[in-house]
Amino acid sequence: MTVPSWPEELPRPERNSWSAQQQDSRLKRRSDAGPPGWRRRFSSAARLVSLSIVVSRDERAVFDNFLADTTQDGVTPFWMPDPTTDGWPLFTSDGAPLLISGGPDDGKPVLMAAQWLCMFGDQMPVETIVGVSFRLTFSVAVLP
Repeated sequence: MTVPSWPEELPRPERNSWSAQQQDSRLKRRSDAGPPGWRRRFSSAARLVSLSIVVSRDERAVFDNFLADTTQDGVTPFWMPDPTTDGWPLFTSDGAPLLISGGPDDGKPVLMAAQWLCMFGDQMPVETIVGVSFRLTFSVAVLP
């Protein structure tokens, strides 16, 4: 089985709605006195990310199809570009962009690439209207 990929037609997530949290893999030990103690509940934890995208009517149809058909209503894992890394320029230690030298892309910045293997989170996507566009708010669990 091939793992599906996030549709390229969809825009990057909004920065103002972004939040991420590591899933808590600890279990608190019971004690009558003294400082709290912890042990591992499980060995690997997902990263829980909440985000939103603003889409046109056509892009909403792409998202709806991806959710309903491609991920079977959110139960199938998928590859998603890491919005904090993928497509962003790579910089040198002094803050200057690292540029490609030679070839047809000469002088263009080197772009980073990263993907997440993830699944849709606990809540199904929420849709709100913004002018003539739609804001889709959802969460994903980035798998370890």
